[in-house]
Amino acid sequence: MRYGPTVADVVGRVLADLGVGHVFGVVGSGNFVMTNALRAGGVAFTAARHEGGAATMADAYSRMSSRVAVATVHQGCGLTNAMTGITESAKSRTPMIVLAADSPAAALKSNFRVDQEGLARSVGAVSERVYSPETAVADVVRAYRTAVQQRATVVLNVAIDVAASAASVEGPIDVEITAPRMRADEVSVLRLVDLITSAQRPVFVAGRGGRGAGQEIDELAAKTGALVATSAVANGLFAEDDFSLGISGGFSSPATADLIAGADLIVGWGCALNMWTMRQGKLIGAQTVVAQVDDDVSAIGAHRAVDLGVVGDCALVAADCLDALGDVADRVGYRTAEVAQRIAKESRWQDVPLDADADADADADAGAAVAAADRIDPRALTIALDEILPADRVVAIDSGNFMGYPATHLSVPDEFGFCFTQAYQSIGLGLYTAIGAAAAQPDRLPVLGTGDGGFMMAISELDTAVRTRIPLVVIVYNDSAYGAEVYHFGDADMTTVTFPETDIAAVAAGFGAVGVTVRSVGDLSQVHEWVSRYEADGWAPPLVIDAKITSDGGSWWLAEAFAGH
Repeated sequence: MRYGPTVADVVGRVLADLGVGHVFGVVGSGNFVMTNALRAGGVAFTAARHEGGAATMADAYSRMSSRVAVATVHQGCGLTNAMTGITESAKSRTPMIVLAADSPAAALKSNFRVDQEGLARSVGAVSERVYSPETAVADVVRAYRTAVQQRATVVLNVAIDVAASAASVEGPIDVEITAPRMRADEVSVLRLVDLITSAQRPVFVAGRGGRGAGQEIDELAAKTGALVATSAVANGLFAEDDFSLGISGGFSSPATADLIAGADLIVGWGCALNMWTMRQGKLIGAQTVVAQVDDDVSAIGAHRAVDLGVVGDCALVAADCLDALGDVADRVGYRTAEVAQRIAKESRWQDVPLDADADADADADAGAAVAAADRIDPRALTIALDEILPADRVVAIDSGNFMGYPATHLSVPDEFGFCFTQAYQSIGLGLYTAIGAAAAQPDRLPVLGTGDGGFMMAISELDTAVRTRIPLVVIVYNDSAYGAEVYHFGDADMTTVTFPETDIAAVAAGFGAVGVTVRSVGDLSQVHEWVSRYEADGWAPPLVIDAKITSDGGSWWLAEAFAGH
């Protein structure tokens, strides 16, 4: 059989044959045929309202499905519109393809002409190209292989004159491409085992690179008496472990931070142990031994000095450590009855009294919401929603002063229940993230925590959620401001970052969503009604909760964030 008459047909069908999971995009003349070829190959397509939304939807889908997604864009302006999402994806090392039409090489004066290859490389993405009809299949396979095996975001440029060229390529493509798994050397494994078994209070912290190794890391922790925690991006990885501390770093509860800081050994599993995860290093004691396991040698010691670096796949290293331990009896280590009791009672933010300071090192006012008669405490709001909303959920988080509330007060079932697109620290990606995560986890309720600034920035994609019938719950923490700047700059002129109150619930209703304004816990009765409809019918229109929140005086995680600026 033959794919079709043009290179554009070949490109789309080869990507489909290779197994891409979903395609998101805005279709123009340059990518029209390629996108339809993907669809003809059986790949589901979501039409976004903006290319920036499409790129982050694809990023979130790839993270939450473990399959490569595609963002499809027009040449020139289509790609530049998508660049913030592409940058987030590249910085997060998300395996993803950006299928970008491009201007013909000879069209030097084309209005669409930009240096697409240089643009991609400038943000850390890999630039690839379909060069000719004769090389089209090899070019597409190479781009896909790079995405999977190098965990890279690849911009695959296809000039429109090449795309329109006749093709006579035989197919279909039948090739299996998987990510390589590196096994650590035996000496390094034995040194790590020695450090772990010598420690009295070991803590394992798993990051993005440890998301596929949860079972092995957890088994090793249980055998050696280590507590387990995660970076924010791996939240939920140890949700079933009674000795899980939750998120390590700026989102840690006081009890979690104290227990991590009390470790005599910290092992980072695919975790950078950077300023976010270790609170500018405050969670690492002066005498604490630090080890790091990662399959990327450049990641070892990139953010802080380590006593031992082990280069290898986290799951394989943990399994090799277990083999090396053999029949050695399980150790108690840090998993004492006292610690278990403390974790059960204090490690979850939901269990911290609302009038408690967020962090003993933080300003006395930080984390304590300022009461207002017509405003709701964001912690009380989130705790209540955690109880109301179904537990089988996938939570997406936008960026901003509010972000710790949904990140810390909404529970998630596992690592595929939390999508955190924060490597670039851009606000406005949350709604896109939620839609992509929903496509990847269609059997779970998608829940978005966002600020009013980020939500209004991305609001065009609410149409996408409504149009594609995603039963999305959007929690808008609405303080009518860019809260991070308000709290950071103190007594300065705030007219540039504060706004008149907007009826976001009414705006949402205009898109066809259900809009609810919440000023007190009592107003959540409408959320109960929505959940009842969702559970009875298996679907309900997107719900937007316009929560008019009290001021928190500046959150504790905000202080951590600005300390790194």
